[in-house]
Formats: sequence, C-alpha cells, structure tokens
Amino acid sequence: MRVAEGMGRAGKVAVVALAAVMAVTAADAQSRRKREKEAPPPPLAPADKRDRVVSLPQSPFNGRPYWQSLAQCGGIYFKLNSLYSGVAIQAKVVKPDPAVNAQFLKKSDGARRTATVFFKAAEGYLMADRGVTRDDAMMTYDSRAAAEGDRHKTIETAEQATKPCPALYQACREVSPKICAEPSVSASLPPGSSTSN
Repeated sequence: MRVAEGMGRAGKVAVVALAAVMAVTAADAQSRRKREKEAPPPPLAPADKRDRVVSLPQSPFNGRPYWQSLAQCGGIYFKLNSLYSGVAIQAKVVKPDPAVNAQFLKKSDGARRTATVFFKAAEGYLMADRGVTRDDAMMTYDSRAAAEGDRHKTIETAEQATKPCPALYQACREVSPKICAEPSVSASLPPGSSTSN
C-alpha cells in the first residue's frame, strides 16, 4: 500500500512539474512571437555617395538608395512567394482544396516574378552606380533583401509591407527606365489580395 501511495505523490509531483514546464514553454513562445512582431527593420548599409537616392516624399523609401529600397521590396515579395506556397501546399496535401491551391499557386508565381524584377533593378543600380560586377551586386543586396523578408511572418504583414513598392518601382521607371523596365510591377498584386487562412 505504501508503494502505491508513494507513486501517487510522485505522480502528482510529476504532473505539477510538467505543468510548470508547459507554462514556461508557453510564456517563452508568446514572448518570442511578440519579439518577432516587434522586430526592428534591419540596419541600412552605410551610405555611399555614388548611390542614387529615392525622391518620393511621403514614402518610407524617401532619401534612401534605390538599390536598398528595391532589394527590400524584392525580399518582401520573395517572402510572400514562400508564404503563398505554404498555403498552396497545405491546400493540396494537408487539407485538399483545389480552388485554394490554384489561387495561392498563382499568387506565389506572381510574387516570385515580382521579387525577381525588384532584385534585377537593385542589381542594375549597384552595377551602374558603383561599377560592381553582377555577382558582387547580388552579394550586396542579398543580405538586405533576406533580412527584410524574414521580418514578415504572415501573409497579411508582408502584403501590407509591399504597399509602397509599386510607387517605388514607378519612380524608378521615371528616373532609370533602362534599369526599371518592367511596366507591370505596379499591378503585380491586385488590391485586396489578402486572404486569411
């Protein structure tokens, strides 16, 4: 009888310990989510006098080098590509829904193409302004783009962050039509394209 009684106490202690671990884990996860939401933007690269800067009053890109701003938008669109693909995969494999799968595959493809357009423009500015090779330009803008994309954890936040990007690309087309030659970027994501899942 004493053995059974001892096991009962041990079981109660184990349950209390497990509950404490779960509470700490939940608090840590909540704290981590809060930090992710409040992550500050990645630091800007040091200014270089050769870089042409964006002149768009009322824009978050105003006064920043074109290549950094374009890389930032490219990184966000690239993240959207990944987020949309995740929803499409889930709609194909986990919870089959052919309509949702088709919708998000189309959005993923559009975001990937748009990211590529922004990356090419960032590359073009670095090559033209700084005289670097294509490989060096990619290495320069890649970390900025990746850091910016990683800040956005949901489709909604990433879509919100892309809102000023079409105007940036339009300004780029007006200043450097050879570098920003793609006319369809401003229509790349139709208004209200956010879908909660």
